[in-house]
Amino acid sequence: MPRHHLATPARLEAFSDGVIAVIITIMVLELKVPHQNGISGLYAVLPTLAVYAISFAFTGIYWINHHHLVHRTEEADELVLYANLVFLFCLSLLPFFTSYVLEKKLDSFSVFLYIASMIFTGFSFLLLRLSIARRLRIANKLEAQDTSVQRKNQLSLFVYLVALSIAFSHPHVALGLCAFVTIIWITPTVGVKSTEDLDNTHFNRD
Repeated sequence: MPRHHLATPARLEAFSDGVIAVIITIMVLELKVPHQNGISGLYAVLPTLAVYAISFAFTGIYWINHHHLVHRTEEADELVLYANLVFLFCLSLLPFFTSYVLEKKLDSFSVFLYIASMIFTGFSFLLLRLSIARRLRIANKLEAQDTSVQRKNQLSLFVYLVALSIAFSHPHVALGLCAFVTIIWITPTVGVKSTEDLDNTHFNRD
């Protein structure tokens, strides 16, 4: 592909950060002060807070992983740019499905759609990861770490599919599995994140 068709990852990341910030802002607008006073009022909004926490963690983890993924490459071709747009489109639907599942009081069908949106987002992020891996392979910069994180992406999609399969019979358990996926991403990422941040800090100082 001609050189002028290659974009800088910094521009891609800046645009993505803006979109993700808007997504989180839209979701937080769904948090309303309860009409009841005291503990009963807090209890009434617990389901809303729980679903919001899952959606916020879901979005935040993708933002962190997107940051580390984009910093793995020095160039973004058209395939990467389009894959990134597909990912942002899927992620931008999450506020709607979050609002939908809350409006429908966490019934089985709304939970099914909520988890389905997570699967589409996870699959779109996997496509973005594969498109960047292609660039890394061309530049001979593909590492074992890239493959291991890709497998974690695939594992999370499998858990979401399991959650989807039980959404109609056990919607609350299905939501619990969605929360469990966030733990899968957060726990192993801690060590990798600190190492990459050190490398990025060193790069920026240079």
